[in-house]
Amino acid sequence: MLNIPEAPLLPGATHLHSGKVRDLYELQDGPHDGHLLMVASDRISIFDFVLASTIPDKGEILTRMSLWWFDQLADLVPGHVVSTDVPASVAGRAVVCERLAMFPIECVARGYLTGSGLLDYAATGEVCGITLPGGLVDGSRLPEPIFTPASKADLGDHDENVSYAAVEATVGAETAATLRELTLAVYARAEGIARERGIILADTKLELGRRLDAAGTVVLGDEVLTPDSSRFWPADAWTPGRPQASYDKQIVRGWALSPESGWDRASGEAPPPLPPEVVERTRSRYVEAYELLTGERW
Repeated sequence: MLNIPEAPLLPGATHLHSGKVRDLYELQDGPHDGHLLMVASDRISIFDFVLASTIPDKGEILTRMSLWWFDQLADLVPGHVVSTDVPASVAGRAVVCERLAMFPIECVARGYLTGSGLLDYAATGEVCGITLPGGLVDGSRLPEPIFTPASKADLGDHDENVSYAAVEATVGAETAATLRELTLAVYARAEGIARERGIILADTKLELGRRLDAAGTVVLGDEVLTPDSSRFWPADAWTPGRPQASYDKQIVRGWALSPESGWDRASGEAPPPLPPEVVERTRSRYVEAYELLTGERW
């Protein structure tokens, strides 16, 4: 069961929703009246539990990395960010963004086989209805990137991989084609940029929505191409056939599943607080990913 801390009160803003990491507000009065304020916390979640421990600076890292990627992708798809002029109490970890009609689909692109895609492949030889060659292993590069959508789950539940036909049935054939095209275009652009910097982008999850005007332009929302929404692997350590080193919260998952934590995943209880060294190692990986990808010092 998720245990999300109460969102902080912000003057001139009404709290709408809290997810595992982000808090969403509606702004009132002022130059951004009616827009949304999205705040990234330092919370971290694993196995659908929000941990009691936080990772210092994580929210700022995710926000700054997303802003950098929105700039890299601006010619492919518009982003939802309106302004970074936010209340001082959330400066650096929040953005003012458009209110969109979000599609009820997680738009996922995979260039490598791992995670839930690997499980599906092992069971059926397919991922989201796409037949893949035989003999692939954990970390294998796919012949070409594939669009592997998922249904959006309720908070605390797992997203479930679905077929392209299911996406067409949900949003219509024309919109489904647009979502697939944009997702694969974003992945191709980002995969090339990351590779130039010594990082493999194995897969990524995007959130897309329509503007609430007559044109209904499709817009990229939420976070984009962060270690929370993507799998980043060091290119020089890539070895198919085993779990890969990564720039995400795998350090936390690994510790939680180790005998050292004393946690039983089957117990239904949340993992215990993280040791300081696990917190620092995790923070260091987020910082390293940010610096390698953007070329900026944290």
